[in-house]
Amino acid sequence: MPFRTEPPYTHGSVPKTAVVLINLGTPNAPTSSAVRAYLREFLSDPRVVEIPRAIWWLILNLIILPFRSGKSAKKYESIWTDDGSPLKVYTQKQAKLLRGYLGARGHEVRVEYAMRYGSPSIPEVLRQLKAEGCDRILVLPAYPQYSATTTASIFDAVFKHYAQERNVPELRFIKHYHDHDAYISALQKSVLAHWDMSGRPDKLIMSFHGVPKRTLLLGDPYHCECHKTARFLARELGLTEDQYLVTFQSRFGKAEWLQPYTAPTVKKLAQEGVKRIDVICPGFTSDCLETLEEIAMEVRHDFMQAGGQDFNYIACLNEDDAWIKALAQIAELHMIGWPTILSPSMREERDAQAQLSQEEAKRLGASS
Repeated sequence: MPFRTEPPYTHGSVPKTAVVLINLGTPNAPTSSAVRAYLREFLSDPRVVEIPRAIWWLILNLIILPFRSGKSAKKYESIWTDDGSPLKVYTQKQAKLLRGYLGARGHEVRVEYAMRYGSPSIPEVLRQLKAEGCDRILVLPAYPQYSATTTASIFDAVFKHYAQERNVPELRFIKHYHDHDAYISALQKSVLAHWDMSGRPDKLIMSFHGVPKRTLLLGDPYHCECHKTARFLARELGLTEDQYLVTFQSRFGKAEWLQPYTAPTVKKLAQEGVKRIDVICPGFTSDCLETLEEIAMEVRHDFMQAGGQDFNYIACLNEDDAWIKALAQIAELHMIGWPTILSPSMREERDAQAQLSQEEAKRLGASS
């Protein structure tokens, strides 16, 4: 397998560090064709669907894509903004704010965002960073809880990209931060701010994205990490065990997934006489289809139709200041030992090298 051509190397250049914030992805537009392309890439990932490839190819291309793309496009249309997909908008803002926050703390790092499926793709961003001279890359998934279906798939994509590179940068991967103090604190502040405005519910529902139960039985720690996040958040909120519930949403297919399922649980609560519930989705760091449409619209409808009186969705952390600070702390922890805070001599060397490069570029331009 041939390696890609490397960009020109400049001797004496100071290696740069980059943080890449990576989220799941989104269609480029709320249209059937765009959603079909996105779902094809997403659902073709063997990390996401562990079914023999030949059988799954038939199911995906003959049943799911033809019939699901149009329905999903209408759902995306219901949450689409003037700036595009909420997930992409918020992830982009998070990267920009994280860059500024780390810079204010003295770190000289590039911060970019990428999508596991869709654009900007992981290979696209990694190629850009190499061209800019980044020789240290910290991969920061937007998933607090580790799962082979999400986090490991990001790692796969990064490894696959660098398998075709001759000059591989130093790499670090953040596996999870489901119990990081700053992440839990950001969630707590988000909930308390909502309660300060609207009062407290009868029950707080913590809804996490579901995965097949089979993955838990085969050793995936996702289920346990979701419950740990929930316990820590409940503790910080001062909740007793009967004041909150952990549920799992976004079930797909006929196989058994992690339970209890969010929608049936919410409906049952209303039928039992619970009047008000608040729902938060701690596993999502950016609002998206699964939070804005599935929870804030569909699950709300189920609760109200079953007799509930007051349903409140608590937004994801999105661009909240406490969350950006938490992201910075998580990144700083994993950059320990990397010279991201340049000494005066290193700054002088960098600036001198940049000046030489500019002068060389001017000479080349003049000679041509």
